[in-house]
Amino acid sequence: MKNVLVLISSPAHPALNDGAISAAADVLRARGATVGMPDWLAPEIACDLPFDGPLEGLGDSVAMTAIDAVVVPAAGRRKKLLVADMESTLIENEMLDELADFLGLRERIAAITARAMNGEIDFAGALAERVGLLKGLPVARLDEAARRIRYTPGGATLVATMKKHGAYCALVSGGFTHFTALVKQALGFDLDSANVLEHDGRVLAGTAAPPILGKEAKLAALQRLAAEHGLSSAEVASVGDGANDLPMLKQAGLGVAFHAKPAVAAQMAVCIDHGDLTALLYLQGYRQSDFVERKDP
Repeated sequence: MKNVLVLISSPAHPALNDGAISAAADVLRARGATVGMPDWLAPEIACDLPFDGPLEGLGDSVAMTAIDAVVVPAAGRRKKLLVADMESTLIENEMLDELADFLGLRERIAAITARAMNGEIDFAGALAERVGLLKGLPVARLDEAARRIRYTPGGATLVATMKKHGAYCALVSGGFTHFTALVKQALGFDLDSANVLEHDGRVLAGTAAPPILGKEAKLAALQRLAAEHGLSSAEVASVGDGANDLPMLKQAGLGVAFHAKPAVAAQMAVCIDHGDLTALLYLQGYRQSDFVERKDP
Protein backbone atom coordinates (compact mmCIF):
# COMPACT_ATOMS: atom_id res chain seq x y z
CA MET A 1 0.00 0.00 0.00
CA LYS A 2 1.19 3.52 -0.80
CA ASN A 3 0.53 5.27 2.50
CA VAL A 4 0.87 4.66 6.21
CA LEU A 5 -1.09 6.26 9.04
CA VAL A 6 1.31 6.26 11.99
CA LEU A 7 -0.36 6.46 15.40
CA ILE A 8 1.96 7.56 18.22
CA SER A 9 1.41 8.28 21.91
CA SER A 10 3.78 9.47 24.60
CA PRO A 11 6.07 6.71 25.97
CA ALA A 12 5.64 8.34 29.38
CA HIS A 13 1.85 7.95 29.14
CA PRO A 14 1.07 5.15 26.65
CA ALA A 15 -2.45 5.61 25.29
CA LEU A 16 -2.64 3.49 22.16
CA ASN A 17 -4.82 0.39 22.09
CA ASP A 18 -6.74 -1.83 19.68
CA GLY A 19 -9.85 0.30 20.05
CA ALA A 20 -8.05 3.46 18.93
CA ILE A 21 -6.54 1.64 15.97
CA SER A 22 -9.94 0.22 14.96
CA ALA A 23 -11.46 3.69 15.18
CA ALA A 24 -8.75 5.10 12.93
CA ALA A 25 -9.26 2.28 10.43
CA ASP A 26 -13.02 2.98 10.41
CA VAL A 27 -12.35 6.64 9.59
CA LEU A 28 -10.11 5.62 6.70
CA ARG A 29 -12.69 3.19 5.32
CA ALA A 30 -15.45 5.79 5.64
CA ARG A 31 -13.37 8.01 3.38
CA GLY A 32 -13.11 5.26 0.77
CA ALA A 33 -9.68 3.89 1.72
CA THR A 34 -8.51 0.31 1.56
CA VAL A 35 -6.90 -0.49 4.91
CA GLY A 36 -4.27 -3.12 5.64
CA MET A 37 -3.43 -4.94 8.85
CA PRO A 38 -2.11 -2.91 11.81
CA ASP A 39 1.62 -3.30 12.47
CA TRP A 40 2.67 -2.53 16.05
CA LEU A 41 6.02 -0.70 16.26
CA ALA A 42 5.93 -0.50 20.06
CA PRO A 43 3.22 -1.90 22.36
CA GLU A 44 0.77 0.81 23.46
CA ILE A 45 3.02 3.51 21.98
CA ALA A 46 3.19 3.32 18.17
CA CYS A 47 1.46 1.46 15.35
CA ASP A 48 1.50 1.58 11.54
CA LEU A 49 -1.80 1.38 9.66
CA PRO A 50 -1.12 0.96 5.91
CA PHE A 51 -3.77 2.17 3.46
CA ASP A 52 -4.58 3.31 -0.05
CA GLY A 53 -7.03 6.14 -0.53
CA PRO A 54 -7.61 9.90 -0.47
CA LEU A 55 -5.29 12.04 1.65
CA GLU A 56 -6.85 15.51 1.57
CA GLY A 57 -8.04 16.61 5.00
CA LEU A 58 -7.23 13.24 6.52
CA GLY A 59 -5.25 14.60 9.47
CA ASP A 60 -8.24 16.38 10.96
CA SER A 61 -10.48 13.35 10.40
CA VAL A 62 -8.39 11.03 12.56
CA ALA A 63 -7.49 13.45 15.34
CA MET A 64 -7.44 11.63 18.67
CA THR A 65 -6.97 12.61 22.29
CA ALA A 66 -3.37 12.01 23.47
CA ILE A 67 -2.42 10.34 20.17
CA ASP A 68 -0.53 11.80 17.20
CA ALA A 69 -1.88 10.62 13.84
CA VAL A 70 0.49 11.25 10.93
CA VAL A 71 0.30 10.12 7.31
CA VAL A 72 3.60 9.30 5.57
CA PRO A 73 4.40 7.63 2.23
CA ALA A 74 5.17 3.93 2.60
CA ALA A 75 8.24 4.21 0.35
CA GLY A 76 11.53 5.76 1.43
CA ARG A 77 10.63 6.27 5.07
CA ARG A 78 14.10 6.00 6.58
CA LYS A 79 16.09 9.20 6.19
CA LYS A 80 19.85 9.59 5.85
CA LEU A 81 20.22 13.11 7.22
CA LEU A 82 18.71 14.70 10.33
CA VAL A 83 18.75 18.49 10.70
CA ALA A 84 17.45 19.52 14.11
CA ASP A 85 16.62 22.75 15.89
CA MET A 86 17.87 22.91 19.48
CA GLU A 87 15.84 25.19 21.76
CA SER A 88 12.33 23.96 22.65
CA THR A 89 13.10 20.95 20.44
CA LEU A 90 16.19 18.95 21.49
CA ILE A 91 16.22 20.84 24.79
CA GLU A 92 13.22 22.22 26.63
CA ASN A 93 14.82 25.61 27.37
CA GLU A 94 15.15 28.87 25.47
CA MET A 95 18.68 29.81 26.53
CA LEU A 96 18.28 33.55 26.02
CA ASP A 97 15.45 33.39 28.53
CA GLU A 98 17.75 31.59 30.97
CA LEU A 99 20.45 34.25 30.56
CA ALA A 100 17.87 36.99 30.99
CA ASP A 101 16.91 35.46 34.32
CA PHE A 102 20.25 36.57 35.77
CA LEU A 103 19.33 40.19 35.01
CA GLY A 104 15.73 39.97 36.16
CA LEU A 105 14.60 40.27 32.54
CA ARG A 106 13.18 36.79 31.92
CA GLU A 107 9.58 37.88 31.38
CA ARG A 108 10.56 40.75 29.07
CA ILE A 109 12.87 38.64 26.91
CA ALA A 110 10.62 35.55 26.99
CA ALA A 111 7.79 37.64 25.56
CA ILE A 112 9.98 38.70 22.63
CA THR A 113 11.11 35.08 22.16
CA ALA A 114 7.52 33.84 22.03
CA ARG A 115 6.51 36.42 19.43
CA ALA A 116 9.54 35.63 17.26
CA MET A 117 8.98 31.86 17.43
CA ASN A 118 5.32 32.29 16.49
CA GLY A 119 6.37 34.35 13.46
CA GLU A 120 4.87 37.61 14.69
CA ILE A 121 8.15 39.57 14.48
CA ASP A 122 11.38 39.27 12.51
CA PHE A 123 13.78 36.70 13.99
CA ALA A 124 17.01 38.64 13.37
CA GLY A 125 15.58 41.83 14.82
CA ALA A 126 14.21 40.00 17.83
CA LEU A 127 17.57 38.30 18.40
CA ALA A 128 19.45 41.62 18.26
CA GLU A 129 17.00 43.21 20.69
CA ARG A 130 17.24 40.38 23.19
CA VAL A 131 21.02 40.04 22.99
CA GLY A 132 21.35 43.81 23.42
CA LEU A 133 19.56 43.57 26.76
CA LEU A 134 22.28 41.17 27.96
CA LYS A 135 25.10 43.70 27.53
CA GLY A 136 27.45 43.59 30.52
CA LEU A 137 26.40 40.13 31.71
CA PRO A 138 29.47 38.26 33.00
CA VAL A 139 30.67 35.54 30.62
CA ALA A 140 30.75 33.12 33.55
CA ARG A 141 26.97 33.21 33.54
CA LEU A 142 26.99 31.21 30.28
CA ASP A 143 28.24 28.13 32.10
CA GLU A 144 25.76 28.73 34.89
CA ALA A 145 22.93 28.87 32.34
CA ALA A 146 24.21 25.69 30.67
CA ARG A 147 23.75 23.81 33.91
CA ARG A 148 20.03 24.56 33.62
CA ILE A 149 19.66 22.72 30.30
CA ARG A 150 16.82 20.21 30.34
CA TYR A 151 17.02 17.64 27.56
CA THR A 152 13.83 16.68 25.76
CA PRO A 153 13.01 12.98 26.28
CA GLY A 154 14.02 10.69 23.42
CA GLY A 155 16.67 12.91 21.87
CA ALA A 156 19.67 10.75 22.73
CA THR A 157 17.94 7.61 21.43
CA LEU A 158 16.84 9.41 18.24
CA VAL A 159 20.38 10.47 17.36
CA ALA A 160 22.03 7.19 18.36
CA THR A 161 19.53 5.12 16.38
CA MET A 162 19.75 7.20 13.21
CA LYS A 163 23.56 7.23 13.35
CA LYS A 164 23.69 3.46 13.82
CA HIS A 165 21.68 3.10 10.63
CA GLY A 166 24.00 5.37 8.68
CA ALA A 167 22.43 8.81 9.00
CA TYR A 168 24.33 12.07 9.55
CA CYS A 169 22.93 14.24 12.35
CA ALA A 170 23.30 18.02 12.48
CA LEU A 171 22.20 20.51 15.14
CA VAL A 172 21.36 23.85 13.50
CA SER A 173 20.21 26.50 15.94
CA GLY A 174 19.29 30.15 16.02
CA GLY A 175 20.73 30.05 19.54
CA PHE A 176 24.39 30.18 20.50
CA THR A 177 27.50 28.07 19.96
CA HIS A 178 28.31 28.02 23.68
CA PHE A 179 25.23 25.84 24.21
CA THR A 180 25.06 23.93 20.92
CA ALA A 181 28.61 22.63 21.49
CA LEU A 182 27.50 21.10 24.80
CA VAL A 183 24.29 19.64 23.38
CA LYS A 184 26.11 18.24 20.35
CA GLN A 185 28.52 16.38 22.63
CA ALA A 186 25.84 15.22 25.07
CA LEU A 187 23.52 13.82 22.38
CA GLY A 188 26.12 12.63 19.85
CA PHE A 189 25.42 14.96 16.93
CA ASP A 190 27.98 15.04 14.12
CA LEU A 191 27.87 18.83 13.69
CA ASP A 192 26.52 21.95 15.36
CA SER A 193 25.98 25.41 13.93
CA ALA A 194 24.65 28.49 15.73
CA ASN A 195 25.19 32.17 16.46
CA VAL A 196 28.21 33.52 18.34
CA LEU A 197 27.79 35.79 21.35
CA GLU A 198 30.46 38.50 21.27
CA HIS A 199 32.35 39.34 24.47
CA ASP A 200 35.72 40.65 25.71
CA GLY A 201 36.44 37.61 27.87
CA ARG A 202 34.75 39.16 30.90
CA VAL A 203 31.32 40.45 29.92
CA LEU A 204 28.94 40.12 26.98
CA ALA A 205 29.09 42.90 24.40
CA GLY A 206 25.35 42.81 23.77
CA THR A 207 25.86 41.71 20.16
CA ALA A 208 25.96 38.52 18.11
CA ALA A 209 28.62 38.12 15.43
CA PRO A 210 27.22 38.47 11.90
CA PRO A 211 25.85 36.88 9.87
CA ILE A 212 22.87 35.92 12.03
CA LEU A 213 21.83 32.29 11.70
CA GLY A 214 18.11 32.59 11.07
CA LYS A 215 15.55 30.79 8.94
CA GLU A 216 17.41 31.33 5.64
CA ALA A 217 20.65 30.00 7.13
CA LYS A 218 18.88 26.94 8.54
CA LEU A 219 17.46 26.14 5.11
CA ALA A 220 20.86 26.74 3.50
CA ALA A 221 22.50 24.39 6.02
CA LEU A 222 20.03 21.63 5.17
CA GLN A 223 20.59 22.10 1.45
CA ARG A 224 24.38 22.21 1.85
CA LEU A 225 24.52 19.09 4.03
CA ALA A 226 22.23 17.18 1.66
CA ALA A 227 24.45 18.13 -1.29
CA GLU A 228 27.63 17.20 0.59
CA HIS A 229 26.21 13.74 1.31
CA GLY A 230 24.72 13.24 -2.13
CA LEU A 231 21.16 13.19 -0.84
CA SER A 232 17.89 14.48 -2.22
CA SER A 233 15.51 16.48 -0.02
CA ALA A 234 13.32 13.36 0.15
CA GLU A 235 16.09 11.62 2.12
CA VAL A 236 16.22 14.32 4.82
CA ALA A 237 14.39 14.59 8.13
CA SER A 238 14.15 17.93 9.94
CA VAL A 239 12.57 18.87 13.24
CA GLY A 240 11.78 22.16 14.94
CA ASP A 241 9.14 24.20 16.72
CA GLY A 242 9.45 27.84 15.68
CA ALA A 243 8.75 30.10 12.73
CA ASN A 244 12.46 30.28 11.93
CA ASP A 245 12.37 26.49 11.36
CA LEU A 246 9.59 26.54 8.77
CA PRO A 247 11.71 26.76 5.58
CA MET A 248 13.90 23.80 6.59
CA LEU A 249 10.87 21.83 7.76
CA LYS A 250 9.10 22.35 4.45
CA GLN A 251 12.22 21.46 2.45
CA ALA A 252 12.79 18.07 4.09
CA GLY A 253 11.14 14.86 2.94
CA LEU A 254 10.07 14.43 6.56
CA GLY A 255 9.64 17.81 8.23
CA VAL A 256 8.32 17.46 11.77
CA ALA A 257 6.73 20.31 13.73
CA PHE A 258 7.54 19.12 17.25
CA HIS A 259 5.34 20.48 20.06
CA ALA A 260 5.33 23.52 17.79
CA LYS A 261 4.01 27.04 18.09
CA PRO A 262 0.43 27.32 16.72
CA ALA A 263 1.42 29.36 13.67
CA VAL A 264 4.02 26.72 12.78
CA ALA A 265 1.80 23.68 13.35
CA ALA A 266 -0.89 25.26 11.16
CA GLN A 267 1.50 25.18 8.18
CA MET A 268 2.86 21.66 8.61
CA ALA A 269 1.36 18.30 7.64
CA VAL A 270 3.48 16.39 10.17
CA CYS A 271 2.96 17.50 13.77
CA ILE A 272 3.97 15.69 16.95
CA ASP A 273 2.11 17.14 19.91
CA HIS A 274 2.07 14.16 22.31
CA GLY A 275 5.03 11.88 21.55
CA ASP A 276 8.62 12.51 22.55
CA LEU A 277 11.55 12.71 20.11
CA THR A 278 11.47 8.95 19.46
CA ALA A 279 8.32 9.76 17.45
CA LEU A 280 10.69 10.70 14.61
CA LEU A 281 11.92 7.11 14.60
CA TYR A 282 8.42 5.66 14.46
CA LEU A 283 7.58 8.00 11.59
CA GLN A 284 10.53 6.48 9.74
CA GLY A 285 9.24 2.97 10.36
CA TYR A 286 11.70 2.00 13.09
CA ARG A 287 10.44 -0.47 15.64
CA GLN A 288 11.23 -0.01 19.30
CA SER A 289 13.35 -3.16 19.01
CA ASP A 290 15.50 -1.31 16.42
CA PHE A 291 16.30 1.53 18.83
CA VAL A 292 19.74 2.19 20.20
CA GLU A 293 18.44 3.11 23.63
CA ARG A 294 20.35 5.98 25.23
CA LYS A 295 19.52 7.64 28.53
CA ASP A 296 18.86 11.34 28.11
CA PRO A 297 21.50 13.52 29.83
